[in-house]
Amino acid sequence: MTDSFDTVVIGGGPGGYVAAIRAAQLGMRTACVEKRATLGGTCLNVGCIPSKELLHSTHLFEQARDGFAKRGILAPGGVEVDLAAMMAGKDKVVRDLTKGIGFLFRKHKVEHVAGTGRIAGPGRVEVTPEDGEPRVLEARNIIVATGSEPAGLPGIGIDEKRILSSTGALALEAVPERLAVIGGGYIGLEMAVVWSRLGAKVTVIEFLDRILPNMDGDVAKGMHRILKRKGFAFMLGHKVTGVKTGRKGVALSVENMASGEASTVEADAVLVAVGRRPYTEGLGLESVGIETDAQGRIGIDGHFRTSAAGVYAIGDVVRGPMLAHKAEDEGAVCAEIIAGQSGHIDYDAIPGVVYTWPEAAAVGRTEEALKEAGIDYAVGRFPFQANSRARCSGETEGFVKILADRRTDRVLGVHILGADAGTMIAEAALAMEFGASAEDIARTCHAHPTLNEAVKEAALAVDGRPIHV
Repeated sequence: MTDSFDTVVIGGGPGGYVAAIRAAQLGMRTACVEKRATLGGTCLNVGCIPSKELLHSTHLFEQARDGFAKRGILAPGGVEVDLAAMMAGKDKVVRDLTKGIGFLFRKHKVEHVAGTGRIAGPGRVEVTPEDGEPRVLEARNIIVATGSEPAGLPGIGIDEKRILSSTGALALEAVPERLAVIGGGYIGLEMAVVWSRLGAKVTVIEFLDRILPNMDGDVAKGMHRILKRKGFAFMLGHKVTGVKTGRKGVALSVENMASGEASTVEADAVLVAVGRRPYTEGLGLESVGIETDAQGRIGIDGHFRTSAAGVYAIGDVVRGPMLAHKAEDEGAVCAEIIAGQSGHIDYDAIPGVVYTWPEAAAVGRTEEALKEAGIDYAVGRFPFQANSRARCSGETEGFVKILADRRTDRVLGVHILGADAGTMIAEAALAMEFGASAEDIARTCHAHPTLNEAVKEAALAVDGRPIHV
């Protein structure tokens, strides 16, 4: 069976389904190929969405257990967790959202083709369903949006029982007494926070000498202090050299990178969270002469075109941060370019968020990057301790930090550690998208009392004139 389409998208994750919907909106006959039984990719099925649902549920539990009494809200019998019910709630959110994408496909007349897709030559995509005969789709344009998968460590086999990827960490049937997390990035810390709130004793093992290596150093240091106060143990500058699994748990052999000293970390479960790698194997890229780099990424030009005519690539399989919202924007712009429209993404204005509590969020350059580039900059900081809304809610941890060009005052980076930082960073991203100065933010009226007033005060602080500190 052969079918013809204007555009075929391989991958139904955030980048792929958005690309497919936008292409259909622009009048193209579009198909989206997805090998999972449900749409939404890693993000909706085993990533962003289920992890945030668990983070929210465990945050509420932590508040009820540790914070309600301080506000005169008493629960004499205490609070308990029904882990099975919590997991069922997470699964329902995932089901509802993935079904929602199916509804959007029907609304926009995008054909959902279930099965594993591969490029089978110029203008051809072969789809192999789990059951049934392969189907060949003819396409004037092909968009590769297959996303990424968890990266592993040599010699450490992931069984999703005791040695987990992020997928397994979302589906534990019991709270581990001791959880070892290999990797101090956002995935490792988010899942560590979930299980720590439920009672696990967490040890984070990080190869580098700091956590959150892609974030501003002040944010990373602040997060480190906060998590240590919450009971986290950190082994920074350490590498895992071996693993032994026994009946009672897992023993990790760990080496201090500076001293060479060896030690052992005992755990009931181990989360391997050392990053992700592009999912590009088995896609038939060689059939159209496309090569990948050492990291497995597909090379593209400024318009998402690969080296093969009519083949585009977006999201985690190409350069840039592996973020769902980055992939979504690329999917929409790629479809517009295919349709003959102009499109552009400012990669300096793509925010990143760590959904711990407090949250950490950033957009633009870090102070370390500005120093390395030799850019003369000014810094404005404002602590949430001095923000009235933060005092009302008791969420006074953290700060807002704005970096601006010392000569032009243009905002170069904004970094927030604090409650709802992931929501607050949108203001900063919008400011950077429009080339705003710190003075522009400072002169914008912010509602009172709100956490966002801290952004205005940090902008005032760039010029040395904050009001409330």
